[in-house]
Amino acid sequence: MDAILFLTFAAIAVACAINLVLQTHPISSALSLVGVMTSLAVLYLLLGGSFIAAVQVIVYAGAIMVLFIFVIMLLNTQGERTQPKKNVLPIAIALPLLFSLIGVLAAIVATQVPAGEIVKFGTFSGGDPLTFGRAMFTRYLLPFEVTSVLILIAIVGAVVLAKKEI
Repeated sequence: MDAILFLTFAAIAVACAINLVLQTHPISSALSLVGVMTSLAVLYLLLGGSFIAAVQVIVYAGAIMVLFIFVIMLLNTQGERTQPKKNVLPIAIALPLLFSLIGVLAAIVATQVPAGEIVKFGTFSGGDPLTFGRAMFTRYLLPFEVTSVLILIAIVGAVVLAKKEI
C-alpha cells in the first residue's frame, strides 16, 4: 500500500511540476506549485516525518504561496501574448538529445553511486519537532536566515519594479 501511495503522489508532484513550467499565467503556475508542495508533504508523511509534512503545508503551501501570489498581484501582470508558430526542427533535434542525456546520466548514477540502505516507510524518526528545532537553530541557522533575507530582497525588488512613475 505504501508503494502505491508513493507512486501516486510522486506522479502528482511530477505532473504539477510539469504544469508549473508549461503554464503561461503566473497564478496558474503558483497553484501548480501548491500541488507540488502538497504532494511532497504527503511523501514526508509516508516516510514518518509528520512534523516536516505539517511545516511543508503550513509554511510553503500556505504562507510562501500567499506571498508569491501577493507579489504577482502587486506586479499586475497581464496574460502573455500568443506567439506565431515556431519551427519544429529544433524541438525534433532537442528531444532525442535530452532523452539520451538523461539515459547517460542515469547509467552513470547507477554504476558510480554505491547501493545504500533501502528506505522502509514509516521508520524515519527524525521528523519530530525537537530534532527539527535543534537542527534548524544550530546547523541550519545561517542558511535559513540568508534565505529569508533573499526572499525579502526579492519582494522589495518587486515593489520597486511595480511602482509607477508619477
